[in-house]
Amino acid sequence: MSFDLEAVRAQFPALALSDNGMRRIYFDNPAGTQVPSVVANAVSDCLLNTNANLGGYFATAVAADAVVLSAREAMADFINAPSADEIVFGQNMTTMTLHLSRSIGRLLQAGDEIIVSQMDHDANVWPWVLLARDLDLEVKWLPFSAETYEFDLQVLDELISERTRLVCVGGASNLIGTINDVKTICAKARAAGAMSFIDGVQSAPHIATDVQDMGCDFFVCSSYKFFGPHQGILWGRRDVMEQLEPYKVRPSPAELPWCFETGTQSHEGIAGITATIDYFASIGSSMATEYASEWSQFSGRRRDVHAAMSLLFDYEKELASHLIDGLTSIAGITVQGVTAVDAYDRRVPTVSFTHASVAPDVVAEALAHQNIFVWSGHNYAVEAVKVLGIHESGGAIRVGPVHYNSKSEIDELLEALGPILAT
Repeated sequence: MSFDLEAVRAQFPALALSDNGMRRIYFDNPAGTQVPSVVANAVSDCLLNTNANLGGYFATAVAADAVVLSAREAMADFINAPSADEIVFGQNMTTMTLHLSRSIGRLLQAGDEIIVSQMDHDANVWPWVLLARDLDLEVKWLPFSAETYEFDLQVLDELISERTRLVCVGGASNLIGTINDVKTICAKARAAGAMSFIDGVQSAPHIATDVQDMGCDFFVCSSYKFFGPHQGILWGRRDVMEQLEPYKVRPSPAELPWCFETGTQSHEGIAGITATIDYFASIGSSMATEYASEWSQFSGRRRDVHAAMSLLFDYEKELASHLIDGLTSIAGITVQGVTAVDAYDRRVPTVSFTHASVAPDVVAEALAHQNIFVWSGHNYAVEAVKVLGIHESGGAIRVGPVHYNSKSEIDELLEALGPILAT
């Protein structure tokens, strides 16, 4: 592996910041990552040089059109979408899901069934529960095992019926880190005549995404989770999207993708998306050439991006292994997720844990005093913490290393935990 951590870290100005003489250690990444300089520069350039609405005849409007088109093409490369016209931008994954659910609901009838997961972030649960309440639909729950932290997809077979219209599941868990077999899940949904809606917010930063191979109908993610600006992205299969009635104002275009983009978008955020994808591509072309053969069906940026994701996944497996080994050696800690070494291909490096006697918020606050950033609580995985039996005790401490983190930072976290948990 030719991963150059120092070269990567040099591209992220936030990693050099300190407070009161203490450097910042960012393990809060599942909630939002830092950005490389090229992303900030792209946002700034858009605001300073191409700041106009779309569709005009004058220079800044023409340039703004090009900014948005470039970002659609970049995202199509990132997820291997068939067409840039299937890429829809919005505020964030949650807002876009709530918005699109209204359009999907017009295809459903009372008594139809939606399957949601007990593992998912609430953004891919509650919009569908609310829709079911409004339209008299039935919600079925796909459980996961509190011992294996994975789904038993035979249970999905039992849940799917002739009334199933939509199956909603996450690509990876934002709490326990499990990577789900979404390709099989989508195939099962499709065989039953149901649509599949995949929340890729936690999978997109860590694993190569190929929506065509995945076989889903919708894929949603947020670029601020993969080193970009605060921006939501939706991909929808064209033939499915064209069946939907967009909720929009009358003057808005009727064609894809604009019909699903309500109001004026954040063009500066969209510009940052292109820079983010190009950042991945630069890693692919400079550090991940040995992985290019895995993606020989692609060329150019699309190949480079996917090669980069393969490289970064391998590096992040090393981080996950180092972190889990250290946590499991500390008395009183329970890692809430997959820990078997031979199963690391089925998890992202997001690691949540609990302690037998110290509350999660106490640990998170104490680490913050040492400038080590983690999250605590349910992390919006409301159903998951209930399944794990940790809801009433405050959820879990979530540590989320990404490819700009180092093993030495993990060592600092582990060393800091000793005195905190001892008290």
